[in-house]
Amino acid sequence: MAWSQDEERMLAQIEQHLVDDDPRLVARLESFNERARRSEARAKGQPGARRRPRRSTVIIVISWVLIATLVATLLIMVLQHEAATAVALAASR
Repeated sequence: MAWSQDEERMLAQIEQHLVDDDPRLVARLESFNERARRSEARAKGQPGARRRPRRSTVIIVISWVLIATLVATLLIMVLQHEAATAVALAASR
């Protein structure tokens, strides 16, 4: 259904008042619209619509890898120390 000229004019005035009153709201809405466009493009399978991982996701993955590496290193060190202690005890008997 098409809008009448009066309705379009009123919507344009409302939009202009919102832009003048709250620029942060405008920025948020533009950001939302951009994300919605990208999401629709991905859903349609358009080329160039590949999504990059968020920075927070990358930081979390790197943190988990570092934690796993640290735990594995500590376990190896403890097991080697226990083995060395067992060998020393066996040699002293």
